[in-house]
Amino acid sequence: MEKKGTFYITTPIYYPSDNLHIGHAYSTVAADCVARFKRMCGYDVFYLTGTDEHGQKIERIARSRGLEPREHVDRIVENIKHLWKVLFISNDDFIRTTEPRHEKVVQELFKKVYDKGDIYISQYEGWYCTPCETFFTERQLVDGKCPDCGREVELLKEESYFFRMSKYADRLLEHIYNNPDFIQPESRRNEVINFIKSGLEDLCVSRTTFKWGIPVPFKEDHVIYVWFDALINYLSGIGYGEDKEKFNRYWPADVHLMAKDILRFHAIIWPTMLMAMDLPLPKKVFAHGWIMLEGGKMSKSKGNVVDPLILVEKYGVDALRYYLLKELNFGQDGFYSEEMLVNRINSDLANDLGNLISRTAAMIDKYFAGEIPAPLVKDEVDDDLIRVFNEAYAEATAKLEKLDFAGYIMAVMKLVARANKYIDETEPWLLGKEDKKRGRLATVMYNLAEAIRAAVIMLAPAMPTLPGRVNEQIALFADPHNLKWEEAGIFGLTREGSKVKKGAPLFPRIDVKSLKEDNKVQEVKEKAEVKEESKEKEYITIDDFARLDLRVAEVVACEKMPNADKLLLLKVKVGEEERTVVSGIAQYYQPEELIGKKVILVANLKPTKLRGVLSEGMILAASDREENLLEVLTVSKVPSGTQVR
Repeated sequence: MEKKGTFYITTPIYYPSDNLHIGHAYSTVAADCVARFKRMCGYDVFYLTGTDEHGQKIERIARSRGLEPREHVDRIVENIKHLWKVLFISNDDFIRTTEPRHEKVVQELFKKVYDKGDIYISQYEGWYCTPCETFFTERQLVDGKCPDCGREVELLKEESYFFRMSKYADRLLEHIYNNPDFIQPESRRNEVINFIKSGLEDLCVSRTTFKWGIPVPFKEDHVIYVWFDALINYLSGIGYGEDKEKFNRYWPADVHLMAKDILRFHAIIWPTMLMAMDLPLPKKVFAHGWIMLEGGKMSKSKGNVVDPLILVEKYGVDALRYYLLKELNFGQDGFYSEEMLVNRINSDLANDLGNLISRTAAMIDKYFAGEIPAPLVKDEVDDDLIRVFNEAYAEATAKLEKLDFAGYIMAVMKLVARANKYIDETEPWLLGKEDKKRGRLATVMYNLAEAIRAAVIMLAPAMPTLPGRVNEQIALFADPHNLKWEEAGIFGLTREGSKVKKGAPLFPRIDVKSLKEDNKVQEVKEKAEVKEESKEKEYITIDDFARLDLRVAEVVACEKMPNADKLLLLKVKVGEEERTVVSGIAQYYQPEELIGKKVILVANLKPTKLRGVLSEGMILAASDREENLLEVLTVSKVPSGTQVR
């Protein structure tokens, strides 16, 4: 295949504070889908992912676990690499910010920007969010907390180097206006423009209060601040300063793909850094939405993460990748539940795609001795199938070019649906009863094989093992691992005489009833555990009472639990610690009534899952069932975290 040019795509580099969850998997699978698509189109593709391993947060986590930072990140990175292998991620390189090749480039570029006069030293005093590794000004805080994650911030004062980011604000705005596709989707573009217009501050780019980072080359008591370090991976990963030919071949990046919560770093900090480095800007920064659960956004701090390794083991890699790509609509948030995943497998993959392949293979095996026949007798209904064939190819191509993954999947499945309808319209089981209609039956079988061939080619970027598995039953491809995208748009390429052998269903139906029963058993078990934990006794001793750890907790966020009329989901602050608590008080309180209240929390209650959310404690309330009254116990003056005695 003639090469059409280069294509460079990146994921964010992931923070190895702990093992990754399904939200991280989405970013990587989405980028992998694009990389595979572009390779099939004939592009010279470079796909980069990796890990962002420096910073105060990593250092603190490692120390809390009795490990050196490097020892901690090495363990997590191995797990991440294993996850990408299980998910069939086809990255061309994996960059770690602790690698010498990266550290060298960071120091070189830091000095280059410093020598240009765009980095200077000063005293810094500002509000710092450790989880986000970000400084904020007083005006940027929201209710005194981090505007990005809502957590507590700490006031820090230290000598730091600063990058003159404000110098490039007007130039960046001009670039955004002149390049409408630079930030996508458009709603995110507008957010970035408004942020820049509100005024850019110079950026703190070094720290002295911790050591886990890359030293400033000319002042080694400073380490280079994490974002100036991490973002440069997109350059070091393609050979900046080491392999000029490779770097010039792939830079600028065609797409930086990430979740929306780190868009600002990629759409503001990174472009201004590149301007100061005299390097071209990436062509596109694309921010997708979050995968949401019943308790809101998935996060490690909430204890509501979903392990993709478990889902692959249960349902297969193709099914999981299909679900992820179809569930998030063009940059918007998506919703995950295992029941929805199972329903999608049953409806789309088992009923539609799998059934089409099984029925076609069975009929060719039965009527044509296991060989795809040549088309002989045409009919008008064939024209409509071919029309949908062509439309699906055009639409799927256009949607993938725009990174509209859900739209791309739906375009392909229109062809699958049309092919299933074509079976009902042509009634091959009746054609097979009459020898004089054998020519017509041959055309129907050939056309069905063609529809399957095109659909499988188009689904290959999303479902990389699908072509090989289909080929074992219907030999449509000479090499299922080397498919050309353009061949999905040409009707009539199926080879006559190719062997067909009906096999086991590619996507067996999953018993939803059994799944629900399993979940119900688990829910009953969890409720029993809660009941056992809270069982009252007639008398207790002072020692029994001393075992209770009652604490004052401030409610910092509260919302109704989806699909649960009686439950509220509270985020409470206990001193410096944040917890999630599920409480059955939704009939008595609106969420906004509790925000800011100081409640009494049973802090050492065994955590338990309620409706899939880990509840870390119980708040105390007085109730009168006869009068249908309930009142949460609160205090006013005592600070959060105080022990109740």
